[in-house]
Amino acid sequence: MATEPLGEGSVAAVVVTRHRRELLAESLKLLAAQTRPVDHLVVVDNGPDEQPVRDVVADCPLPSTYLPSYRNLGGAGGFALGMLHALALGAEWVWLADDDGRPADEYVLAVLLEEARRRGLAEVSPVVTSIEDPQQLAFPLRRGLTWKRSAAELGTDFLPGIASLMNGALFRASTLEVTGVPDLRLFFRGDEVEMHRRLVRSGLPFGTSLKTAYLHPNGTDEFKPMLGGRFHAQDPENQVKRYYTYRNRGYLLSQPGMRKIGALELLRFGLYFVAVKRDPKAFAQWLRLVRQGRRERFFRY
Repeated sequence: MATEPLGEGSVAAVVVTRHRRELLAESLKLLAAQTRPVDHLVVVDNGPDEQPVRDVVADCPLPSTYLPSYRNLGGAGGFALGMLHALALGAEWVWLADDDGRPADEYVLAVLLEEARRRGLAEVSPVVTSIEDPQQLAFPLRRGLTWKRSAAELGTDFLPGIASLMNGALFRASTLEVTGVPDLRLFFRGDEVEMHRRLVRSGLPFGTSLKTAYLHPNGTDEFKPMLGGRFHAQDPENQVKRYYTYRNRGYLLSQPGMRKIGALELLRFGLYFVAVKRDPKAFAQWLRLVRQGRRERFFRY
């Protein structure tokens, strides 16, 4: 535990984990190997009742705080708890990491800090690429009417106003005073989109540096292409992920800054479920969950 406040320019890394000891150990190994050292590590354990990771955190050479949560707060609540703790420690920068991902190399933090300072950014993210194939994006990125799936398609320098916020994102502490922390009610799925919405509306400068990368398991399989790839619909593989994805999406589309795309969303998912997947019952479930989110009925699955 930290006994004194962190100093000027300090970086606190925040990791949220649940029942993934081996993956967490790999992630912490890369965090500890950064050429610009992390000043303090905060690990929020959402599953200490079954597979506690206190010993994994203790084995990490970084100064650290282990925060067990005996209620599963999900990714949203876990990051909120960890980020608030990092701010309470006096960190000037908060670096978000995930237990199933890791920095691509030991220079990631140094590059992000340099980019943030040189460009005057409130937040900066690395490009998130696939652990299985680092040349490919872990999540497809839409640019206009086209979807980019490889890192090479994005360029080599910087993407302003675009960021993945839970995979290697680096925030100034002062930024979080403006945007707040993730919304516990979302649990997981969509919490990073909601944070992105707040960041956009704040008017603060942010973006993605293409000079460095964060590795994450490939998530492109959920995004099903339509009309020759001009449109995609997210269709998770199990009921739990579908519940939170669609419910939270309904809430997001009712918020300022995202309401204009609501009609397009209805058209897109109607086309996918009825014309492509030929599953009207799935479309009816999508509509029900979207309405539930719009009404802010944030019941757990």
